[in-house]
Amino acid sequence: MAIKPKYIKQLGNVLLEEYPDSFNTDFETNKDSVEALTTVESKGVRNRIAGYVTRKKTQTNAAA
Repeated sequence: MAIKPKYIKQLGNVLLEEYPDSFNTDFETNKDSVEALTTVESKGVRNRIAGYVTRKKTQTNAAA
């Protein structure tokens, strides 16, 4: 697992806490949700946040 910058993890965790129903295990859906819920202008940063959220949701579903 790659080490992600602190700001990616922080924003991803805040989004998961505030909008848990807006995200699932599909990267494309999460990418759209991140774009709608944040003011991130960089496509690369948006994709990294969406990837982090997708990984967290997948791990949560696998553990359940």
